[in-house]
Amino acid sequence: MHAVRPLRVEYCGESYTVEVGEPFTIGRESDLTIDDNPYLHRTFLTLSSEYGLWWLSNVGQILSATISDATGSVQAWLAPGAKLPLVFQTVHVMFSAGATTYDFTVHAEEDFYNTSLTAAPTDGGTTILPVTLTSSQRLLVVSLAENVLAQPAGGRALVPSSAEAAARLGWSMTTFNRKLDNVCEKLDRIGVDGLRGGRGKLATNRRARLVEYAVATRLVSIDDLPLLDAATE
Repeated sequence: MHAVRPLRVEYCGESYTVEVGEPFTIGRESDLTIDDNPYLHRTFLTLSSEYGLWWLSNVGQILSATISDATGSVQAWLAPGAKLPLVFQTVHVMFSAGATTYDFTVHAEEDFYNTSLTAAPTDGGTTILPVTLTSSQRLLVVSLAENVLAQPAGGRALVPSSAEAAARLGWSMTTFNRKLDNVCEKLDRIGVDGLRGGRGKLATNRRARLVEYAVATRLVSIDDLPLLDAATE
């Protein structure tokens, strides 16, 4: 079995080295202290080496995390109690606590797999994605993801309330909520976890999960931000 090399974690412009040995903890009061957000677990995630691999484990009881590779073509939802082997050289991790979304990046020195999008443009246009959004649905997702997309570097950003996002677009709450339901139902049908409504499903959690998925999979990007200003002119 080959020797496991250290990892490097980047968060808010700072770099942390994760050595083999004791688990590296991530949370409100951890080796990597994310924030003093009371909605964040004291220890939420851990990085540890087992069986010749690095693993990311969710040791929290409530929060989940969205994990993606560098291209966004591979995405997983890490629920409480779950663990995932890190098999890519670059892994992006996003999660939300309350109305705040956080993200950090894990870099490995191992000769892991590199992924690339398999759907290539045929006419110089946008790469075909597993789900197609209408123009108004895209506007809705971008309005919710605006603060995350506008960050110069990974870190933390607030997800706006439905009222704030509706006002940004100049929509009524009825229109906004109907289109939000449509987007979440569309993604739920293709197997995206965490978007299904129902008793006990907080609206904040659903909006945050939508932002996590959309940004992690490149469903929306910084290139879409001008759409917001164009829509309100």
